[in-house]
Amino acid sequence: MANVRSGIGPDGLRWQPTLLGDPGAAPAFDPSFASARRIALDDTTWVDHVAGWVRGADTLFEHVVAHAPWEHRTVRMYDRMVEEPRLTAWYGHELDDPNVPAIFTEMAAALRVRYGRAFDGVGAALYRDGRDSVAWHGDRIDPALVEPVVAIISLGSARTLRLRPRMRSREHRGRSRAFPLLPGDLLVMGGTTQTTWEHAVPKVARAGARVSLQFRHST
Repeated sequence: MANVRSGIGPDGLRWQPTLLGDPGAAPAFDPSFASARRIALDDTTWVDHVAGWVRGADTLFEHVVAHAPWEHRTVRMYDRMVEEPRLTAWYGHELDDPNVPAIFTEMAAALRVRYGRAFDGVGAALYRDGRDSVAWHGDRIDPALVEPVVAIISLGSARTLRLRPRMRSREHRGRSRAFPLLPGDLLVMGGTTQTTWEHAVPKVARAGARVSLQFRHST
C-alpha cells in the first residue's frame, strides 16, 4: 500500500495521523481475537469489542481514504431530500476483486471462522469531522437472515458509537450504551441487535477524520 500521509482525500480532506500507531506500519490484524470482550445488551443481543484488533491502522486508514469509491449520497428526511452528513463507499460482494485491498479478504476469512458467517461484502463510511454523523437507525439487512452479524472496524480519529433498544419504556427513554472506538478497534454486533436495537454516531464539537469499515454477509 502506498503511503499517502501527505495526501489530500475526498472534498480536500486533510487528516492528522494518530500518535498511537507506528507511522507507515503495514496493516495487520489479530486472527486469534485475543483481546475480544463480549458485552450482553440484553438476553438476545450482544456486541464484541476487540480493542486494537488492527495494527498499522493509520496506514490502512490512509489507503481507504485515498482509494475507496466514495460518494456523497442524498437521502430522504421527512418530506425533503438532503445530503447525508458523511461519505460512503461500497466495495461490493466480490472480495477477490483486485480493487479490494487483500487485507479485507483476510479479515473476512478470519471473521467467518470466528462467527460462522460468510462475510462477502465490505462498505465504508467517512466522517470528515465532528459535524459528520449518522442518526439512529438499524442496518438494512435481508429480513430472511436469522440473527445477522455486522462487524465494524474503526480507523482514524476516535468516535463514539451508541446503541439503544428500539422499543423503549418510559423509564429507559433517552438512555443508550456508549462504545468509544479507538483506531484499529473492532466492534461486532450480533444476536438480535439489528432488529431490536438501533445505533448512531452522534455529532461532536470537535473530531478528526474517521473511517468505519463494515463487513456484512448476504447468506
